[in-house]
Amino acid sequence: MSDTLSTAEATEASTRAYLRSRIAGCIGHAIEWFDFSIYANLAIFFGAQLFPADNQSSALLAAFGVYALGFVMRPVGGWLLGVVADRYGRKTALTVSVTSMAFGSLMIAVLPTYATIGLAAPLIATVARLLQGLSVGGEFAAACSFLAETAPPDRRGYHGSFLFFGTGIGLILASGITWALTQSLSHDQMASFGWRIPFVIGAAGGLFGYWLRTRVAETEAFTKAAEQQNQQTSGSIRALLADHRREVLTLIGTSILGAFAFYLFIVYVPVYAIHRSGALPATAYAASTWSLIAFTVVQPLFGMLSDRFGRRPQLIVMAAAYTVFLYPVVLSVGDTFWSILRVELFGMVLYALYTSIAPAVMAELFDTDVRALGIGLPFNLVVAVLGGTTPYLMTWLQERSLERFFLIYVCVGSAISLVTYLVMAETNGKRIERSTVES
Repeated sequence: MSDTLSTAEATEASTRAYLRSRIAGCIGHAIEWFDFSIYANLAIFFGAQLFPADNQSSALLAAFGVYALGFVMRPVGGWLLGVVADRYGRKTALTVSVTSMAFGSLMIAVLPTYATIGLAAPLIATVARLLQGLSVGGEFAAACSFLAETAPPDRRGYHGSFLFFGTGIGLILASGITWALTQSLSHDQMASFGWRIPFVIGAAGGLFGYWLRTRVAETEAFTKAAEQQNQQTSGSIRALLADHRREVLTLIGTSILGAFAFYLFIVYVPVYAIHRSGALPATAYAASTWSLIAFTVVQPLFGMLSDRFGRRPQLIVMAAAYTVFLYPVVLSVGDTFWSILRVELFGMVLYALYTSIAPAVMAELFDTDVRALGIGLPFNLVVAVLGGTTPYLMTWLQERSLERFFLIYVCVGSAISLVTYLVMAETNGKRIERSTVES
């Protein structure tokens, strides 16, 4: 009887630990992305408050310029926190990343305006974004590794999908709070103080994320690998490039379209609809919020499908559809809720075919001792170069009525990713516990 109770208690403890790990990965990621994306959502309001400019468009360009600078730190974060995750554990890296994000949000929330402290305002805003960029760059790789290493091998796609499920939750909250504020406050009130409210919320959420992540266990895969290897070789760029050069190139090719899609449809389309088509901010952000809900809901479904039918088919469908249809669909955006929602749903549901399985695909490419670095460094380089410049480049081209050239640019990126998806090996079912150092 006691043995039965002991077994039941052990099973219950294991279940609780497993649930904590999923919640820590999902909710922590949600907090990270709420903090990171709220900047772009509110730039239209605080641009003139924090940056010197003669008009609203110049202020928005300056704000998006700092937004792009934040992406410079993403590869640095992918490298530094990737090394931390591979040498000292996924849990440690995840805790550091959420703490850094919260501090960056707090800095912006209490930042005096340019009229009050002059050039110190844009300088402090830049430092805060650089800190947040470092945080989110390291977060993704550590979270991918954490979720993949704690998932059953035959359900890695499903469990990995909760990473971007968490992203969706964070983005929904960011978009929803922006929508609620624009509904309840006037434009002058939003520009005066309303834009600070979400940053305060984000800073408080970061403290909760810290508490949550300090209470999860390290992954078994990392623990076993750490016992077998010299930790000084774990997270080594030299080892990564020597033993995983093909995998790094594959990850770069697979990430190009994902980087474009995220910032085109999540960050810029609402702003694009407001400036190009004359949509009301509340209308644009309402459509964005509903598309994000659809994006979030389908994550587990697409993850389960990839476990049954493979990762490559979903990636191929997404890239082929973007390559052929993205140009005319984005140009069709209007000023009504349904017009914007149609464009957003096209981009976001197709994008979910990629995001639902990206954590599993990336984790399945690399060995345990270089997994976080292998994901974090090349992925964040692609995001920094391509995704981080998207809002600024689109705004600059729009000012000159040349935005169509950017859409052609994205279609070319789609074609490159499509070729990568066609030639890459299927990763579903691959064993990820092996190590480059034989036990």
